[in-house]
Amino acid sequence: MKNRIGIWVAFSFLLFCLKSYAQPTGNEDRWYWVNTMVKIANPVLDNLSQGTLKKNMPFESLSTEPLRREVSYLEAVGRTICGIAPWLELGQDQTKEGKLRAKYIQMTLKGLKNAVNPDSPDYLMFDNRHFQPLVDAAHLVQGILRAPKQIWGNLDKETQVRLIKELKRTRGIKPKESNWLLFASMVEAALLEFTGECDTYRLNYGIHRFLEDGWYKGDAWYGDGQEFHLDFYNSIVIHPMLTDILAIMKKHNLEGGENLDKQIIRQQRLSEQLERLISPEGTYPAVGRSIVYRFGIFHALSQMSLMKRLPEKLLGEQVRCALTAVLHRQFATPNNFDKNGWLKIGLSGNQINMSESYINTGSLYMCATIFLALGLPAEDSFWTETYMEWTNMKAWKGIDVGADKALRKG
Repeated sequence: MKNRIGIWVAFSFLLFCLKSYAQPTGNEDRWYWVNTMVKIANPVLDNLSQGTLKKNMPFESLSTEPLRREVSYLEAVGRTICGIAPWLELGQDQTKEGKLRAKYIQMTLKGLKNAVNPDSPDYLMFDNRHFQPLVDAAHLVQGILRAPKQIWGNLDKETQVRLIKELKRTRGIKPKESNWLLFASMVEAALLEFTGECDTYRLNYGIHRFLEDGWYKGDAWYGDGQEFHLDFYNSIVIHPMLTDILAIMKKHNLEGGENLDKQIIRQQRLSEQLERLISPEGTYPAVGRSIVYRFGIFHALSQMSLMKRLPEKLLGEQVRCALTAVLHRQFATPNNFDKNGWLKIGLSGNQINMSESYINTGSLYMCATIFLALGLPAEDSFWTETYMEWTNMKAWKGIDVGADKALRKG
């Protein structure tokens, strides 16, 4: 009898240990996010700050375009800053994390100074020798708008002037009739915020097409132009940029800004769908183009978390735990990074044939957008609440999670 009791106590303790291990605290999750983000961002920002990005960044791609390597550097920079900016905006303090932020704030400022300095070896390409700079100028300024104090406010005047000049050079690039229209709108929204002036036609045209010309297909999904594509671009680009552009328009009392509330309702519905796509194991469907952007496909969900605009039935801690599971699962396989810490092309490991020809090493840093929620301070309930299972995990355990209803209005 005593042996049975001893075995039961030992078994119960083992279950307790396993349960505790499987359910880390919010603080532990946050540190895992911070360390993962820094591991991804460091090669880009460290090299750019030292003027060695072009020297040291590898180029992996199926593309044979002569200028594709040249535009890859702005891709890496713009996308990294787009994701890391809200965390930087929290500023430095005397905590371990605050001191780490101070390091990356300075790295980002030095890097941007190099990026727009014609005398720097890391002077980046913004002009119309290739169409790609429009895309990543937009991602870059989307990031800077997310850190108005720590990035834009701390740039020296000369760098601000040079950056504005480079942004205006992208006006020579005509966007395609697709999500690309939002890149032009995003740049103009940033110029409006930074200078008080913009090209109103380029600002408004993309917004009009998405909101007024039948590009909205229903239940939170926009077409990529008139056509509907079953991929993650609604989350990667369309919803986050529409929301950020409309927020600037509303702030400046421009016609069209009143659509922000409707857009947020749509993005909230997309957030519900994205959370439901995360399996109990932390995987998600490998469908559509640009799937090698990895967890960057959750851009729209993390943005709603950052903005504290998640729908009522989607709790922050639930999203945190689901996205943490994705992060762990994504890096459970080897070969996601090369020997120097640069991302390799793939969904889970090095799988270059899962990419498209326009994708290269720089493109992969779109994955950094999952980290937007790190812009919420450590004391926010997103991080302090205890572990919570996400929808798919509950459903596949036999828990009644309720019906999933389409957004029929808006």
